[in-house]
Amino acid sequence: MPVIGLGTWQSSPDKVGQAVEHALSECGYSHIDCAAIYRNEKMIGQSLKNVFDEGKRKREEVFVTSKLWITEHRKEKVRKACETSLADLNLDYVDLYLMHWGIAAMSVEEPNSPNRNGRLNEQLDTNGVLMTENVSIRETWEAMEELVNLGLVKTIGIANFTAPMLVDLISYAKIKPAVNQIELHPYLQQQELVEFCKYQDIAVTAYSPLGSPGNNFKEQSAPTLIEDETIVKIAHSHHKSPAQILIRWGIQRDTIVIPKSVTPERIKENIEVFDFELSQTDMQSISHMNKNFRFVNPYPWWKIPYFG
Repeated sequence: MPVIGLGTWQSSPDKVGQAVEHALSECGYSHIDCAAIYRNEKMIGQSLKNVFDEGKRKREEVFVTSKLWITEHRKEKVRKACETSLADLNLDYVDLYLMHWGIAAMSVEEPNSPNRNGRLNEQLDTNGVLMTENVSIRETWEAMEELVNLGLVKTIGIANFTAPMLVDLISYAKIKPAVNQIELHPYLQQQELVEFCKYQDIAVTAYSPLGSPGNNFKEQSAPTLIEDETIVKIAHSHHKSPAQILIRWGIQRDTIVIPKSVTPERIKENIEVFDFELSQTDMQSISHMNKNFRFVNPYPWWKIPYFG
């Protein structure tokens, strides 16, 4: 699994395809991170088809991740959801398929209901609280394991799983999760969780590694990580951009980093991080920046304190 990938969350459908083609064809990326809920997999799929058909890259050279949304956790829904993503992505298999969150929810049944998630919209009650479904993680995971047996996915993993959720999952999993994708950046370092995943031989993917500057759901008062004086100072010392410092920090923590961008110059810049290293002093300075601050907190969406 390449240590840098192109993230596609909140990449607009009219721009994401060009971003994917540019990343794969011009910038040396070999890893694209997708999800059904991002509602742009069809556009990504057309770009993947273009890249493969034109011989710019071979399918086996590109690592593609997709994710199962929370409304599709019932055993009978999992395979169909995966096959829908495969069809949208124009692929016979994905390299990694993740449970997007460790919670199952009821879906809105009205096809024309106005919502932000289209066909995958989760149902809220009259108080705005997520209507959960009585589906265990075990039921969903066993259906995920079957996807591997069917050859629809190469590996399976989870996203946004806490340590207790992982302990429970590992107790019955026949196929151990390969990856836990979690929010990671200097303001939310989650060192203990990262260490626990490594101890369990579970790779860690860092999403929102730049502090989620394009996140439409974050609080208006949220700090701007990419402008933090510590990061800016270290960037100047290495003649690099703040984004490159944040990505390099993630790599030196032995995590996989998936910065999102649709801007060609930034896509190229984000992968140009292998010609320098952060010093021990740099890493120590960044280690003091932790605020336990989440840019991606589902509580405003669901009114459920997922992270406590």
